[in-house]
Amino acid sequence: MSKTAILFGIILLILGVGAYLVSGMESVTAMIPAFFGLPILLLGVLGARVEKARMHAMHAAVLIALIGFLGGAMMVVRSLPAIFGEDELERPLAAGVSFLLAVVTLAFIILSVKSFIDARRARKAGEPAGDE
Repeated sequence: MSKTAILFGIILLILGVGAYLVSGMESVTAMIPAFFGLPILLLGVLGARVEKARMHAMHAAVLIALIGFLGGAMMVVRSLPAIFGEDELERPLAAGVSFLLAVVTLAFIILSVKSFIDARRARKAGEPAGDE
């Protein structure tokens, strides 16, 4: 799971920095995905290097991803009237980045929960726990 956190952290960093560059570096809010990606990446590295901290680091990474998902989803919901043609979409780049933030973080959450469930089942069965 640590490797997954590192991968998703890097994806979010690239998304945030890319959005910031594409937006003409006008607003630091374009980097919001990177603000979620950096701690997820760092927690993934911590989990990979310190076995005793792995479980807590991965749970913290999922919590950060959940906050990112909720924020991204909230912005997508706010954009729905414009998406369905009832309004004009004021900031299409922000809406797109928010959508991608929600999708990426949701994918990470789903993979993480599956990993947590698999690890718990393995512990109950007496098998060695994998990369939680």
